[in-house]
Amino acid sequence: MNNGIIEVQQAEIVQAMDKAAIDVQIATAKAYPRHLPTVLNNIQTYATMDEETAEDCFYALRRAGQNGQQLIEGLSVRMAEIIASAWGNMRVQTRIIANDGKTITAQGVCIDLETNVAVSVEVQRRITDRQGRAFSEDMQVVTGNAASAIAFRNAVLKVVPKAVTKKVVNEVKQVAMGKSLTLETSRQNLVAYYAKIGVTEEMLFGYLGITKRDEIDTDMVFELRGLANAIKEGTTTVQEAFVKPAQEKKEAEAAKQKAIEAKQKAMEAQARSSRATKKVETTEVVDEETGEVKQATQPGMFDHEQEEVKQ
Repeated sequence: MNNGIIEVQQAEIVQAMDKAAIDVQIATAKAYPRHLPTVLNNIQTYATMDEETAEDCFYALRRAGQNGQQLIEGLSVRMAEIIASAWGNMRVQTRIIANDGKTITAQGVCIDLETNVAVSVEVQRRITDRQGRAFSEDMQVVTGNAASAIAFRNAVLKVVPKAVTKKVVNEVKQVAMGKSLTLETSRQNLVAYYAKIGVTEEMLFGYLGITKRDEIDTDMVFELRGLANAIKEGTTTVQEAFVKPAQEKKEAEAAKQKAIEAKQKAMEAQARSSRATKKVETTEVVDEETGEVKQATQPGMFDHEQEEVKQ
């Protein structure tokens, strides 16, 4: 009889447990498949419980493109959580897979247990400031959490078909645009919120390309709400959305003005040079013997001009 000790590797134990859990989940999914009308009704119910929840379901960003800045709108992490919960029979997990001191990488994996569709996505976030200095440990943890949340969202939205959720998402968007609030109230609330996170009213006007608060329309209200969600999630920052574009715009305008002034000075110098070569100044000289009045050129005149004057 062999009384030897049987060694079981820790990795094998974890793998066996994961496989058993997935098998149980797949069996449950096959036994209780999702009912699509119920899923869509649940998504709408969860997302429109109140206007604040509906507002949190979207994000909006402006990014530089070939034709200038382009507006990018999408579903937020909160909306992905609602969709995943209502969709059911789904397995989602995220983890940090890399940190090279400059960027942190999060991986999100989503598996539809009914259709056996699996998606894995990776999201990178920078963990250094503009001077190349690494963030503190706490800030790296915060950045990692934000990257994981975004990886979760991207993975879920790649598994759940957009065609299925498009209609209900549009209905949620209408609620988010604020049917119950007046436009003026929405403007005041947004200006007050952005002031709390360090964005002045002038910075908002510059971002939207307007000059006064009354020009903020309903579309701009929705965009600003979406941008606020993107900042909360860590998709962007106040620095990236407001400060950096304003600085770049100011530098571009200064460079343009400098080029215009340089061109103007060059044209003025060329004009002065042209006038100096063409200008002929003469003085009258009287012949003492005959009393005849003659013309004499000043020094520096071209020879052919002097001959013309003498003739």
